[in-house]
Amino acid sequence: MYSATPPWDIGRPQPVFVGLADAGRIRGRVLDAGCGTGEHVLMLAGRGIDATGIDAAPTAVALAQRKAAERGLSARFLVWDALRLGELAEQFDSVLDSGLFHVFDDERRADYVTSLASVVPPGGQCLLCCFSDRQPGDWGPRRVRQDELRSAFADGWRVESIEPVEFETVLDPPIVQAWLMTATRV
Repeated sequence: MYSATPPWDIGRPQPVFVGLADAGRIRGRVLDAGCGTGEHVLMLAGRGIDATGIDAAPTAVALAQRKAAERGLSARFLVWDALRLGELAEQFDSVLDSGLFHVFDDERRADYVTSLASVVPPGGQCLLCCFSDRQPGDWGPRRVRQDELRSAFADGWRVESIEPVEFETVLDPPIVQAWLMTATRV
């Protein structure tokens, strides 16, 4: 995936997550599930937030670690499976998901949400941005409907909001329609 620039790696944090950080909505210890080359973790580390990024792609994690060193930032990156988060034996107040949820099929989505629950204590949050069913065409990842998000997070979570947002890519057109879901662990 990382032999060339993947479509989702825009070389900076997604604007929707910058806006959340600016508004103070990303809080406590943070896990970026599927961090890619680490831009969200690096943004948060630059703001003094304790942030960890995990990704299954060793090349992406190595790039993230290199960026952290080049920028003089203290950030942790691990090669890790997002379906096995409980094995980290850690807790996080906020989990970011920028384009990971929409790559899973139905069965693995349920496994992923269970995995998230294993590292987010009651009161913690998941901030998830995924491709929306409002995006025309059939290229790219599977589109997600609001009811799919609500259903996936129905057990052990309270969906606070699902808002239409834009997700930037390096494709043409560079903007795709997405959902931003905020869910709180109950």
